[in-house]
Amino acid sequence: MAASRIALVTGAGSGIGQACALALMAAGWTVVFSGRSADKLQAAINTSPTPERGVAIVADVTDEASVDALFAQIQQRFGRLDLLFNNAGVFTAGVPLEDLPLAAWRAAVDTNLTGAFLCTRAAFRLMKAQSPRGGRILNNGSISAHVPRPNSAAYTATKHAMTGLTKSCALDGRAFDIAVGQIDIGNAATDMTTAMAAGMPQADGSVRAEARMHVRHVADAVVQMAGLPLEANVLFMTVMATGMPFVGRG
Repeated sequence: MAASRIALVTGAGSGIGQACALALMAAGWTVVFSGRSADKLQAAINTSPTPERGVAIVADVTDEASVDALFAQIQQRFGRLDLLFNNAGVFTAGVPLEDLPLAAWRAAVDTNLTGAFLCTRAAFRLMKAQSPRGGRILNNGSISAHVPRPNSAAYTATKHAMTGLTKSCALDGRAFDIAVGQIDIGNAATDMTTAMAAGMPQADGSVRAEARMHVRHVADAVVQMAGLPLEANVLFMTVMATGMPFVGRG
């Protein structure tokens, strides 16, 4: 794939975002690593054997002005954007619904949902105007877009909403060669999911360790989705640890 293709990955300083951004670089993309910590972003880029293909731009996806500035820098530097991976997200503490603070709810909505909306809106504006027009947007969904964990109302609600955003934007982007899809990820091994190996609450009230998969499998899936021509789209993909308790009754 030509190095001239430009990708933006939000939340690229660690975890899934970092793994996917690095995999895109390895596949020949020029990748904008975005997040709130310049040091973390640059450290992630420096782990690549081709760091010249990575660019760190600090941005907060919950802030409209910050997102607009991010895309303005991309347009000024590269003139276009071929891929947006809306990856930035946060978990909320697993507490009973009646104990969930409004601030925690708002933090989840602001980052997981509003952040994806702001970036998608900016990407639509750029992708419609650039020549050749169009591009691809991938949203990081979750297994929670299909089934919730116990005590996860805020996170689960945002991921269900992400599915609605994906479907609506896939429709709205169709006439402008903008392909929108979603990858629902289950139990990728990152620093954020270490608790899964120790034990997670199950629907039947028990606590059991859950299988995890290497994060490179997520990165491989994202590269595959990103590499399709714009005439083809993976609307939804689920990539998950085979042994996780997703299919079945709990």
